[in-house]
Amino acid sequence: MPFDMVFAANGGASLTFDLDFFLRFVFQPSPALLSGLAITIYVAVFAQLAGTILGTLSALAGMSRLRLVRAISGIYVWFFRGTPLLVQMFLVYFGTPYLLGGLDLFPRDVNIGFINLRGAILAGLVALSINEGAYMSEIVRAGILSVDLGQTEAAKSLGMTYGLTMRRIVLPQALRVIIPPLGNEFNNMLKTTSLMSIIAVEELFRVAQAANSATFKAFEAYFGVALYYLALTTIWSAVQGRIERRLGASAGRERQPGLWARMLGLSRSRDGQVGR
Repeated sequence: MPFDMVFAANGGASLTFDLDFFLRFVFQPSPALLSGLAITIYVAVFAQLAGTILGTLSALAGMSRLRLVRAISGIYVWFFRGTPLLVQMFLVYFGTPYLLGGLDLFPRDVNIGFINLRGAILAGLVALSINEGAYMSEIVRAGILSVDLGQTEAAKSLGMTYGLTMRRIVLPQALRVIIPPLGNEFNNMLKTTSLMSIIAVEELFRVAQAANSATFKAFEAYFGVALYYLALTTIWSAVQGRIERRLGASAGRERQPGLWARMLGLSRSRDGQVGR
């Protein structure tokens, strides 16, 4: 038997794997497939960026001294981590007009400056961002808590404000804890964008559905698009590994004795005593 794979199906009829169609689908992508690939990439990038910003704000709110602010952050994380993303996407796209008295935030076309987006794409982007923010909140919080509290106290003793301490001392160090799970989250985001097909966004998976409907080549279309997702996640994994190696090398250099003493303007004598 050549490359074709034959499967027995209803009443002895055979379904043949169309190798020629599969190769053309993967290596000679149609404009629709290239457009779906572009949507998948830019939605994943912007949703991860927005989710990281939301997660950072939520983490800082969760560590606030104000009980109300902590409660808002806790409810946000509790709700969006505890409900399915698919349900959240439906709530954002179909539910907001009911919540806002008929105001449709996601019409067919949305003009944002010089950018023209379909409303469904914007709704998917919003849902993905809000959901990702709830997960990034816990990741950022863990990164902040991993920084030695003594460094924050030392910064306060030098007159640094809370915001300055976070920007200059805490968050740069927390990044080394945050970056690995952040990279994994983006890897997941590249795949999770496929859920936008349920609200008719023509990303990669939706293009595969359309190809299957037009040709009845289900396995070829879905396996072909699976290879595209695999290529995206593999490329990102290589980039992430390089970033983590660079951070690891940087952390190794900064683990020298007396690093933070030098950063705070202190000196260390030969007998280990710290002084001005």
